This record gives sequence, structure tokens and C-alpha cells, in this order.
Amino acid sequence: MAESEAKWYVVHTYSGYENKVATDLKTTAENRNLQDMIIDVKVPVEIVTETVGDKTKEVENKLFPGYVFVKMVYTDETWYVVRNIRGCTGFVGPGSKPVPLTDAEVYRMGVETRSVKLNYSVGDSVRIIDGPLEDFVGVVEEIDADKDYVRVVVSMFGRETPVELELAQAEPIED
Repeated sequence: MAESEAKWYVVHTYSGYENKVATDLKTTAENRNLQDMIIDVKVPVEIVTETVGDKTKEVENKLFPGYVFVKMVYTDETWYVVRNIRGCTGFVGPGSKPVPLTDAEVYRMGVETRSVKLNYSVGDSVRIIDGPLEDFVGVVEEIDADKDYVRVVVSMFGRETPVELELAQAEPIED
């Protein structure tokens, strides 16, 4: 089976067991020679600076407490391995059939990141190349590469309207 067939699935765990489930799943995949079937296991976190009194420290906060993301090729064997990890309560999906995440969900949730070559900047005119406003032209007002979004001001119905897009949904207009 190829990695191209692998999809991201969400596994529900007992609260506080996310890291244990992730490490146990990686270990079990190695022990059973399933590295080509269970490709990756992630617990998305964000680093937050907390201040208590006069002390500040950086803390990892889980973005989705109680959930672990698993990139795998879905078979009866991989289903069995994941379901039988201690602390795992099951896959997210109707009944016992897990539903894979779409590519858009994977990027939006921060499970995977994709690199977009940014060839425009604030003040440039861009054409929207995807979505309901496809082929509209606007001016870039704000760019946030970390959050994969750009704000473009588009003229529609005789008024300036700000529109938020993903970085890859706009391209510069060649003069």
C-alpha cells in the first residue's frame, strides 16, 4: 500500500491520554511492521505563554483535547490496532466506520501545513482563482502567512468589500 492512499482519521481518547495513545500507537505500528500502513500520529499543540504572579513560562496546550490524529491506510488490521490501544475509545465517525478528514479540514485544523509560494504583497492587485468570488479582482489589504489567510478588498455592487481568502486562492495580476 502506498502512502498516497493514507488519509487522516480522528481517534477519540480518554482526557489526558492523548500523548500516551500517540506514543503507544507509534510503538505498536513499529512492533507489528505497520509503518507503511500507519504513517503518522499527531497531537496538535500550541505554545502559550502563561504568567502566574511574577513568573512567566511557556506551556503546550492541546488544540483538540481528547483527540489524536492518525494518518493511515484504513484496513481491518489498522482499525484493530488503533481501537485496541489503551486509552483509545474509538474513531470519530458514525457507528464503527471512521470517516477520513478532507484535505481542507487537515490544513484548517493545523494537522498538516502546506507551503504556498507567496508572490504578492500588501497593496498588490490580485485575481481570486478559487471559490465563489472566482475571477474577481481586488487589492491585498492584509496577509497572515502563519494562518494561511489574506484579506483582499474587492469592488462589488458599487462598494468596497473586504474578503478573507486562503493564500492559494489569490494570484498576482501580471501587468
